[in-house]
Amino acid sequence: MSEQALTVSDQLVQLLALEFEALKSQDLDRFESLQPGKNDLLAELAQLCPPADDLQKLPQWDALRERLIECRDLHRRNAVLIERKLDTIRSALHSLRAGESGSPVEVYDRLGQVARFSRGRGYQEV
Repeated sequence: MSEQALTVSDQLVQLLALEFEALKSQDLDRFESLQPGKNDLLAELAQLCPPADDLQKLPQWDALRERLIECRDLHRRNAVLIERKLDTIRSALHSLRAGESGSPVEVYDRLGQVARFSRGRGYQEV
C-alpha cells in the first residue's frame, strides 16, 4: 500500500510542478485543466494513507511523509504566486479607480503614447 501511495504522491509532485509552470506563464486554461487531476490524486491519497497518528509511527511511511511534505511546500509556493498575481491585479484596479477621484492618471492611448486623463474620463476612455 505504501508503494502505491508513493506513486500517487510522485504524480502529485509532477502535477504541482506543471501547475506552477502554468501560473508562471499565466496560462489559466492549463492551470484550470490541472485542477480535476489534482483533486483526484488528493482523494486517492486520502484513501491510501493511514490516519496521521499511525503514519508517524510506521517507519516504512517515512518516504511518503517526506513526499507529502514536499507536496505541501509546492502547493504553498503555488498559492503564494497566485496571491502575488491577485495583489498585482488589485493594485492595478485600485490605480484605475483612483483616477476617478480627480487626480490625473497616465495611461497609454491606442497609439502607445502616454495620455493623461482627468476626472470623469478615467479607464472608460482607454
